[in-house]
Amino acid sequence: MSNADKFLEAAATFPEDALPNNQVYEHPLVQRYATKEMSFVWSPAMKFTTWRKLWTALATAEQELGLDITDEQLEQMRKNLFDVDFDLAAEKEAEFRHDVMGHVHAFGDAAPKAMPVIHLGATSCYVGDNTDLVQIRDALKLTKRKLIQVLDILKGFANKYRDLPTLGYTHYQPAQLTTVGKRACLWMQDMLLDLERVEREIDDLPMRGVKGTTGTQASFLELFDGDHEKVKALNKRVCELMGFKKAIPVSGQTYTRKIDFNILSVLSGIAQSAYKMCGDIRLLANLKEVEEPFAKKQIGSSAMAYKRNPMRSERVCSLARYVMSLPNAAANTHANQWFERTLDDSAIRRIILPEGFLAVDVILTLLANISDGMVVWPNVVKAHVMAELPFMSTEVILMECVKAGGDRQELHEAIRVYSMEAGAVVKGEGKPNDLLERIAKDPLFAAVHSKLDTLIDPKLFVGRAPEQVDEFLEEEVNPILEANKELLAMKSVDSVNV
Repeated sequence: MSNADKFLEAAATFPEDALPNNQVYEHPLVQRYATKEMSFVWSPAMKFTTWRKLWTALATAEQELGLDITDEQLEQMRKNLFDVDFDLAAEKEAEFRHDVMGHVHAFGDAAPKAMPVIHLGATSCYVGDNTDLVQIRDALKLTKRKLIQVLDILKGFANKYRDLPTLGYTHYQPAQLTTVGKRACLWMQDMLLDLERVEREIDDLPMRGVKGTTGTQASFLELFDGDHEKVKALNKRVCELMGFKKAIPVSGQTYTRKIDFNILSVLSGIAQSAYKMCGDIRLLANLKEVEEPFAKKQIGSSAMAYKRNPMRSERVCSLARYVMSLPNAAANTHANQWFERTLDDSAIRRIILPEGFLAVDVILTLLANISDGMVVWPNVVKAHVMAELPFMSTEVILMECVKAGGDRQELHEAIRVYSMEAGAVVKGEGKPNDLLERIAKDPLFAAVHSKLDTLIDPKLFVGRAPEQVDEFLEEEVNPILEANKELLAMKSVDSVNV
């Protein structure tokens, strides 16, 4: 018997009473990473109390429009919104093989006088789909708050390092200089675009509303004796009672699953921005220019005690990679809805919608933590700049010498030769870049010998980067932060495992 077979045999005979509390899969997004506030949005407590709120809103609107529903019935419903007997609901669900009817009876048990009017005229998707949209709305609002908080922290970082010159990279090869603060603004600009989409989805998100079994509102038309205006008023009033500005104009049994795709695309956008930022930080950590927070007792490697791995940024990238995959699942789900609805959307939506938001919640909490404790090592940054700056400064040196009467072509050829020689020393011998030393010894460049140091000041090569930081923060970031001061003042109920 192979070792693998022995292991499988042992696993199959695992004693039932051994480690009784650790034999069920624990979802890492819930158990290890996500904050309690986002987890609550997708919890059974949130889901099933929202069902009760929807039944109460429906009965309230039906009474207002003339149906025979008493104040006493409504009062019983309102008093029992949060008194959910989950055991009874599970018992009834097992009996009826129907989750919604299980909870109808559990609600009726708590509010017996209201039992005859609970779910009156509705189909299961009335509570199911509308609750999904309530959860999406609340999760988007939480996502917005955390995005704004990340932007606020990064604003301080960008401002602090607005004029610290650093190597810019194209193709991951040294290019013209930029500043550390300007690079942070690139990360922030992506997040501002994400924030715009989040706000748009919050503002535009419709409720499914009161649509009936196939979206025709036939059952409600029957309840109101063919009065179309009352059915329209019912739909509008329920939306108002649930805090929505509008309902989706038409639906089948469900709201169009195109909405799920749009929502997950927004979450994917946030994940892309986070991946880009943390990918940059991981590369900078390798260069020893920037480090993410590192706890006093933190162990970077079980074998290599000296390691300071960028594990927070790596976790962001790992989770972001998953979130970026979810829109594809939502696209296929929407495309495969036949006619007024098929149930092959149900199981996958129970997974991808909560997990998308839970993962983004972790990502944004991590980004806030990383941004708040990010360490920059200016001397290392400067050393890398100075290793490349001689090459970048040659055009300035050339122009200064020409203005002093030098021959442009002769000077250019000399710089070309010296640059090739200096590059060979750097790459072939591993020695520092000695281009400026070569220029300083050549009488051809006498016009700049006395001011070489000032001509290679890194701050002369960053263009408008510091001013761009100032303008970006003042014109783009500050107005958003000012408009959301209340959200900035709010804190998470707990912090992610960072």
